[in-house]
Amino acid sequence: MKAIAAIALGLLLAACGGEEFGDLKSELKDKTKDLRGRIDPLPVVKPYEPVPYKAFDQPDPFSSAKIELVTKSASSGGGGGLKPDLNRPKEPLEAYPLESLKMVGVLQQRKANFALVKADTGLYRVKVGNYMGQNFGLITTITESQIQLRELIQDAVGDWTERQSTLQLQEVGGGK
Repeated sequence: MKAIAAIALGLLLAACGGEEFGDLKSELKDKTKDLRGRIDPLPVVKPYEPVPYKAFDQPDPFSSAKIELVTKSASSGGGGGLKPDLNRPKEPLEAYPLESLKMVGVLQQRKANFALVKADTGLYRVKVGNYMGQNFGLITTITESQIQLRELIQDAVGDWTERQSTLQLQEVGGGK
């Protein structure tokens, strides 16, 4: 029985040894006989030359004293004393960025101009002295075509600076 199994296994292995892809192998060998791989030489490595630090009379930009100096100037509130009133209650339009607000109309009551401002789905009536936008925008002027604001923004050092912005009247009867 073992002899029959050994003979069958031998015949099976002999059947698998045939050249099934012989023509493909010979053609691949013929096409690649002249090809040789070429590797570029390694780049020349320049030796490291240390550069000495010669600015001993100047403050070290990485020292903690430099960082403390910047934070002290920010907390002292430079910028000419400009600073928003953080204790006053926020108005509803201060929750929206100025870019998302739309001026849709102007009302006049008792010689005072009021602007109609749309934010999301709400419509708000604002006057000079109201705040809107996320940069502490104080309304300074309302005309027939625009709202002018004075915003306070903080720079990288922490100083507050003033910026003038306008909100233009939107045309009514658009595509929607």
